[in-house]
Amino acid sequence: MPTTSIKLDDETKIRMKRLAEARGRSPHWMMREAISQYLTREEARESFKQEALASWAEYRETGEYVTAEEAGAWLRKWGSRDEADAPRCHK
Repeated sequence: MPTTSIKLDDETKIRMKRLAEARGRSPHWMMREAISQYLTREEARESFKQEALASWAEYRETGEYVTAEEAGAWLRKWGSRDEADAPRCHK
């Protein structure tokens, strides 16, 4: 695997070293973990954004929608004995 370097300012290096020592980890481990968590979070955000854009495109094509009240009422019943089918779309 190719290596990648990162340049940190002195204050960030000090903070990283201090936290790594407190956690019993190496600064290298801390940076890898931070990058991994960042990527996971940002990939999820990007996925959510793409789903929203696809939903918007579908709405523009079909004009079909459910109201926020209908969706909320339906979601509140999830996992209960009153769980129901999704509300019907309007035009």
